[in-house]
Amino acid sequence: MFPELAVTPGFFAVSMSGRFNASLILSAVVQIVELWRYPVKSLQGERLDSVALTGDGPEGDRRFAIYDLQSGLGLTARRVPDLLFASARLRDDGTAEITLPDGSVASNDDALSAWLGRPVTLRSAATDAARRYENVVDFEHEATSDWEPFDGADGAFHDNPTARVSLVSATTMRSWDARRFRANVMLDGEDEDSLVGSRITLGEATLDVEMRIERCVMTTRAQAGGIERDLGVLRTIARERDACLAVGALVINPGTAHVGDTLSAD
Repeated sequence: MFPELAVTPGFFAVSMSGRFNASLILSAVVQIVELWRYPVKSLQGERLDSVALTGDGPEGDRRFAIYDLQSGLGLTARRVPDLLFASARLRDDGTAEITLPDGSVASNDDALSAWLGRPVTLRSAATDAARRYENVVDFEHEATSDWEPFDGADGAFHDNPTARVSLVSATTMRSWDARRFRANVMLDGEDEDSLVGSRITLGEATLDVEMRIERCVMTTRAQAGGIERDLGVLRTIARERDACLAVGALVINPGTAHVGDTLSAD
């Protein structure tokens, strides 16, 4: 059984030196309004009522990734946009159930290979698979652009080792569909950037908010559910937000977070 702007590789993070004043987002009670987990890298995920936050991030998040057997690279929707039309959920036994765009469940690597038209295998984060992926250099001219390889985090298949939990506020999302950004935690406040450099409590867990997350071509991709390809998303983020949207955190003290839990900052 069975995851005109040159953008640097990866689900990138921009560190912010010093400690920031978190008063803007905490000027009112801020609650978790959505929790998401993505068991397979770059596939659609599952919306949860609660999730354990661990040192690797939300339990089961990015636990699996699909690998190209010819190139040896982990596949993401940067290179293979079709991935965003399949979905995954975590079974009770810790394995991933993958539902393909036609509604069938992929029971093995042969089914995944037939769908993607190339030999692939599903790998677990428990293996020593190389965390190596690709990102397009120039998303405006993708057909002729070079692609650059980059190394992701050890453990769960996150792109960046210091962004194992991603948080975004509803205000920052504007009218964009939240699924474009694949954040784990959506908050009902605003200005989550002000949390960078802060230690926060989220439900029962304690996290250090490390960085703003720089976005890549993934945000422009078409997805299941009527999300259309839209280069304007990344253009706007680059122009108005220094190419960053959402923040990345590390779990310092594990614990469970629930929808409706409040966020507090030390």
